Amino acid sequence: MPTRTTVDRTVRLDHLVRLSTPTGLFEHALGPEPRVEHGMCVDDVARALVVMARAPHGDPEVATLTATYLRFVRSAQRPGGLVHNRRTPDGSWLDEPSTDDHWGRAVWALGTAAARVRDPGLAADAHRGAGEALAARSPHVRATAYAALGAVELLRVDPRHAGAHRLLQDARDALPRPTSDPRWPWPEARLSYANAVLAEALIAVGDALGDDGLLADGLRLLDWLVTVQTADGHLSVVPAGGRGPDDGRRGFDQQPIEVTAVAEAAATALRATGDDRWAVVIERCVSWFEGDNDAGVPVRDVATGAGFDGLEPDGVNQNQGAESTLAWLACAQLGGPPRPTPAP
Repeated sequence: MPTRTTVDRTVRLDHLVRLSTPTGLFEHALGPEPRVEHGMCVDDVARALVVMARAPHGDPEVATLTATYLRFVRSAQRPGGLVHNRRTPDGSWLDEPSTDDHWGRAVWALGTAAARVRDPGLAADAHRGAGEALAARSPHVRATAYAALGAVELLRVDPRHAGAHRLLQDARDALPRPTSDPRWPWPEARLSYANAVLAEALIAVGDALGDDGLLADGLRLLDWLVTVQTADGHLSVVPAGGRGPDDGRRGFDQQPIEVTAVAEAAATALRATGDDRWAVVIERCVSWFEGDNDAGVPVRDVATGAGFDGLEPDGVNQNQGAESTLAWLACAQLGGPPRPTPAP
C-alpha cells in the first residue's frame, strides 16, 4: 500500500494504513507496531469509516480503506439489528451480537457513509446497513446517542427514512436531560467516557426534530462540559478514571477520544446554531493534540498521522492504537490543517 496518502494536504494517513489490512483494522499497537494478537473491533472500524466518509474524495487509498471498513462493519451485522464487536484477523467473531456501544457507533458510521461516500454502490450498501441496524434499540445511553447521530446523517440523504425517524423519536425520550443543580447539571453522578456525545445527540436530535427545548438542553450541557474541562485556557479533559463533582479539575491519564468527542459535539453545535464560539472550541481541541494541554506535549505525530494513547503527567503513552489515531484524524478534519509542532 502507498505510505503517503493524506486526509487533506497536511494530515497523513500513514499510520492508519500501517494498522489496516485488506480485511480490517488492528485495535492496539505497541509503539507504532500493530498488536496483531489483540485483533480487531467494530468500535474502531466504525470510527475509521466515519473518518474515511468525511475525507476528500478522489484519493484511491481513501476509496480502498472506505470499502474495507464498510465491508467489516456490514459483516458484523445480524438479523434484528444486532452487531458483533470483536473479531480475529482471520474473520472469526468472538462475541455475541448485541446493542452495546459498538452498535451505536456502527449506526453512526453507516449513516455517515450513506450520506457522504460518493461511490454509489458503497453508499447504497451503507444505507441498507443503517436501515437494518436501526431496527434495534439499546438500553445504553451512549449507544443510543451514537445511533441518533447516525440516524440524523441518514436523514440528510433520505429525509423520509421511517426507521431513522423512529429512532430519533425514541432517542428523544431515552437521552438524559440536564439536572436542576447549577453546580452539576450533568445527568450522571460522574463524568465517565465519551461524555460529549450525550450533549451532541441532544443537539443533533433537537435540531433534526425542530425541538428547541432539546436543542437548548444539549447546548447547555456542552457549554458546561467545555467549562469544567478547561484549565488555564486549554482543555483538561476527564481522565480515564472519570471525574465527580468533588474531584480536582486536572487528572491523568487523559484520553484523546474525550477531546475528539468535544470537537464533534462543537461541530454539531456550530452547524445547528451558526455561533462561532463553537469554532473556537474546535480549535482548542486541535490545540490539545498539538501540545496546548496539561503536560505541554503533542499527542499526535504529524509525520505519520498517528495519535498517542494517552496524556500522562510527564508526557504521552507512546503506544499508537487505532482509537487514538482516529481521534486525532477526526479532530484534524474538523479543525483544519495542523500548525507546526511546538518547539520543546
